[in-house]
Amino acid sequence: MAKKGNRVQVILECTEHKSSGMPGTSRYITTKNKKNTPDRMELKKFNPVLKKVTIHKEIK
Repeated sequence: MAKKGNRVQVILECTEHKSSGMPGTSRYITTKNKKNTPDRMELKKFNPVLKKVTIHKEIK
C-alpha cells in the first residue's frame, strides 16, 4: 500500500521576469511539506533568461 504524506508538488515562478516584459517565463517544480509550511514558498533561484538570481514565488 502506498504512503499518504503531507508532501505536495509546487510550481515556483519568477517575479522579476513577469514585470520585465521579456518573452517566456522562469519556472521551477519542487515539493514542500504542507504541514510545516502552509504559506506560499519564496525561494531565490537562477533565472536563465535574465542571467541572475531572482525571487521565485509559489503559484496556484
